Amino acid sequence: MRSVHWLFVVSVALFVSGIGFVIAGGRTVQVAAPVDEAPVVTPVASVRQIMAAITGPSATVVYNAVSYVITADGVEDNFPQTDEEWAVIANSAAALVESGNLLLMGDRVVDNGEWVTITQALIDAGMIAIAAAEAQDVDGILDIGAAINVTCDGCHEIYLRE
Repeated sequence: MRSVHWLFVVSVALFVSGIGFVIAGGRTVQVAAPVDEAPVVTPVASVRQIMAAITGPSATVVYNAVSYVITADGVEDNFPQTDEEWAVIANSAAALVESGNLLLMGDRVVDNGEWVTITQALIDAGMIAIAAAEAQDVDGILDIGAAINVTCDGCHEIYLRE
């Protein structure tokens, strides 16, 4: 009988200790203060400026990152060789995604139809390009470069302003 009694006492002691640890752990939790308001974002650049400074150059880096050139001597493979070269492509793809986000801000949105659809396609393609660059996937960059080019051409057919 005595071993059952001691087993019960030890079980109760462990239970009470566990509750104590839970309470002590809960007291050390720090809750972040809620943010009253989101910061105000003020768009500055025009669509043309975003295209000239961010979208165009970034798309060009991704599009030109991988190529196959047929010469009299055979096929020349051109693709990034170093981690640094792959990082440049990933960074350009990230800039392409962010340029898409900028194109969807404020009064830059030309319409809620094709403009949004094409811009989202650009963002999606940029995300795929980031993943391909991080994986150092030559074929993935080649494929998404073509898709980015198609996206840009499709948008410019509709929205290019002279």
